[in-house]
Amino acid sequence: MQPENDRRRGGFQTRPYSLVALDLDDTLLGRDLVFTPGVRRAVQAAMDAGLMVTLATGRMFRSALPLARELGITLPIICYQGALIKDPLSMEVLFHRPVPLENARQIIQMARNWGLHVNVYVDDELYVARVTPEAESYVRIAQVPVHPVGDLLEFLKWPPTKVVIVSDEATIDKVMIDLRTVFGETLYVTKSLPMFCEIAHPGCNKGTALAFLAAHLGVSREETVAVGDGLNDLEMVQWAGLGIAMGNAPQQLRDAAGWVTGPLQEDGAAQALERILEGVLSPT
Repeated sequence: MQPENDRRRGGFQTRPYSLVALDLDDTLLGRDLVFTPGVRRAVQAAMDAGLMVTLATGRMFRSALPLARELGITLPIICYQGALIKDPLSMEVLFHRPVPLENARQIIQMARNWGLHVNVYVDDELYVARVTPEAESYVRIAQVPVHPVGDLLEFLKWPPTKVVIVSDEATIDKVMIDLRTVFGETLYVTKSLPMFCEIAHPGCNKGTALAFLAAHLGVSREETVAVGDGLNDLEMVQWAGLGIAMGNAPQQLRDAAGWVTGPLQEDGAAQALERILEGVLSPT
């Protein structure tokens, strides 16, 4: 399968890029949580060529860190949908903007009324009321320990980095509508994997995080590339100098991207990195 054409930028072009931000789940990683040899080679080739490569993920830092190390990534990592940027070498926190405590408590109460499972994240630890099948499903993907604490409202005394509601896709779609109706722009509400409704500070998303990191590294917007597959990647793909959507991405993200690469099953992220190194965008 050939990557889709860029319908807004005519012809082949070359453009210098310096910083590449890559989503993890369903972009670099499938549900088996294993990087393919093609992805490994492409990431290494990009770094060998002098590109700065980082991850931009909804995952916790402690969940993303082993994966960053596996790929040899040493740049600060964008985590928690952009609510945290942390250096994997020095462990310095460059940026952290948690959910306001009162809003987090409201969300927990709403989820309780709906009978839905909630994750809260404090100091890069995962807390739940009790270990449910939803919690077990999340832990299998994130590969992190979970701490059951009983009453989350009683437990939560600090603003959490993120709140996640876990359910089936149809329920999550309804939850997102309800939360956006109640909170409007006072919270950032998005979906990562189909079963995760993710809530963060309104000033956070992967796009604002990439802008912060680029400025921190002295990289201009035009020199940045972002690759993602989900609606939680939308702001990042829109902000980057070159936004790339995976072939398995929803249409909204594909429409926003400057280029659409192959799907996860065809190592689309590796295709994108290879084309960047060639200095070529897709032809009209």
